[in-house]
Amino acid sequence: MMIRFTTLILLIFSILLSPAFADQQATAIIKAAIDYWRDQSSYSVSQMTIHRSDWQRTMTIRLWTRGMKDSLVRVIHPKKDKGNATLTKNDRMWMFSPKTSRVIKIPSSMMNQGWMGSDFSNNEVAKADNLLKYYTHTLKNITNRNGQKVFTIEAVPYDYAPVVWGKEVLKVRADYIVLEHAFYDQDNILVKKLETLEIKRMGGKLIATVQRMQKAETPEEWTEIRVKEAKFKIKVSRRTFTLSNLRNPRF
Repeated sequence: MMIRFTTLILLIFSILLSPAFADQQATAIIKAAIDYWRDQSSYSVSQMTIHRSDWQRTMTIRLWTRGMKDSLVRVIHPKKDKGNATLTKNDRMWMFSPKTSRVIKIPSSMMNQGWMGSDFSNNEVAKADNLLKYYTHTLKNITNRNGQKVFTIEAVPYDYAPVVWGKEVLKVRADYIVLEHAFYDQDNILVKKLETLEIKRMGGKLIATVQRMQKAETPEEWTEIRVKEAKFKIKVSRRTFTLSNLRNPRF
């Protein structure tokens, strides 16, 4: 009986320490990090500052999310950019420009392009779940930072994935706040990195309130997002995420 019990314990430990289990754990952490921000639904107001060597501009944006698939991003300031909006719904994306009064469907090949000239892609601003759909995940390391575990996870896209990156590496705190998110090209050369600079309690929980995306080759070029307001698990109408609302906002 003791031999069977010992064998069972060894079997459990072998499963917990196996690469397959580590990969499942990595995927679970990525999903939890996305869920943590999006929650069942969310609303936030942020300031986005795009900084270049010879100019800088700041926009105020609103972001609504519902579940894992629906999001709406709308610029409310400054006046020249006001009304520009991006809708993501069921893996499809549309953009509206008040200057042309047109709704344009964004092809998958453009989902990774910079949103409104920033260092954040369309997907990244919309808090899309591409990391779950198109990547395999490997837990590379576990460290401690300020008394909390930090998981380093490498995400490698499938061959068929509509992404431009060779890999992405994330550092996620045990409470599922993303501390770093690095993007590498097909030659595994760092292109840009997102760093969390400030964490505060907002909307009833701790969130990353200041994040900066910085280019590796030109570190003087970056985009910073400062969250000014955030609410979670709120009632968001389905009609928020429609093409008619994208063009003529009612929500």
